[in-house]
Amino acid sequence: MADRYFTPATFRFLKELKENNNRPWFQENKGRYEKDLKEPALRFIEDFDEKLRKISPHFHAGRRSFFRIYRDTRFSKDKSPYKTHAGIQFRHAACGSDVHAPGFYLHIEPGRSFVGCGIWRPDSKSLLKIREAIAEDPAKWKRAKNAKRFRETFDLEGDSLKTHPRGFDPGHPMIEDLRRKDFIGVMTVGQKTITGPDFLGEFTAMCRAAVPFQKWLCEAVGVAW
Repeated sequence: MADRYFTPATFRFLKELKENNNRPWFQENKGRYEKDLKEPALRFIEDFDEKLRKISPHFHAGRRSFFRIYRDTRFSKDKSPYKTHAGIQFRHAACGSDVHAPGFYLHIEPGRSFVGCGIWRPDSKSLLKIREAIAEDPAKWKRAKNAKRFRETFDLEGDSLKTHPRGFDPGHPMIEDLRRKDFIGVMTVGQKTITGPDFLGEFTAMCRAAVPFQKWLCEAVGVAW
């Protein structure tokens, strides 16, 4: 039987953290955080690394793939000290610690878990490169976003501008895509899938399905696939 990583205890911890998002409760339950969330996540990351390198040698899996549970509240009205979800991102090696870069993503949250791929909120330079690539070769972009396995697995999501981006023809046939601020594919996954006996294999298959989309994005922003 394949190894299990996350369990119902993972989701119970996150659910109770949401109901008790304060330091005293977290300190009292920190052992649960380590045992039921952090340690399984780090094992999952370590085991996925070899599989990820077969998808692309330029994406890395390591301890830094696991996002800290502590929230940065300095500029937020919400002063809750902890995130009530777990985030794991496998980023492109050329992008260092930049979370706004090509990557694969796993989001674990009771009732809201999903797998993601692509670029969320690319910086202005990367965003311009992506838009220019769409405008210059719409057919190539359409082949990437409409690739059979990708579209069977992911939905294109994210925010868009209300009007056309500066410097682009508002009548361009790809204007809806040119207005995008995010270029991400998202697939909702249930708790039973994440806690199942072969989630590592299923997650790997989802990442493989994203290859046409990811390759196009890497080429557009100028990093190796």
